[in-house]
Amino acid sequence: MCYWVFDPQVLIVQSFFRNGRKHHGANSSRRRHYFWKRFGAGVCRVTIAFGLLTVASGGATLLGGLEMGTVVRFVLLFNTLAGLLYVVAGLGLWRGRQWAWPLSLAIFAATLLVFAAFGLHVAQGGGFEMRTVYAMAVRSAVWGGISLVARQLLTRQALSGR
Repeated sequence: MCYWVFDPQVLIVQSFFRNGRKHHGANSSRRRHYFWKRFGAGVCRVTIAFGLLTVASGGATLLGGLEMGTVVRFVLLFNTLAGLLYVVAGLGLWRGRQWAWPLSLAIFAATLLVFAAFGLHVAQGGGFEMRTVYAMAVRSAVWGGISLVARQLLTRQALSGR
């Protein structure tokens, strides 16, 4: 098996082979650890930024500062309040707290439930903007990915004793 790792600092993909054969030494293990550490830090930053932007745009819309067309109020309220949890989850991941993974999973599940409720709202003839459908799909995908990464990071951290 060949380990391919994306190195965000130099933006190239490297294969860890020596002399045409797989390399399974301590160096390989360190490189995988380095990858997860760097990747995890990036995910934490994205999570916190995503939360801050969500709170800012949702708050501005709720306070009347932004005109967003046909607004589905319960989706807007959920997203704005969830933005605060995004920041908390990002900080928890950054600090390596074990509660960050269940929180990420809860955010993902709640986003899916609100997306389903939004689907019912649309099916019953309620007004909506198509960008709401896209935004909820992106939020669902992002939080599904963050939940998987959080599980991987915190499981690796727990196993390594850090």
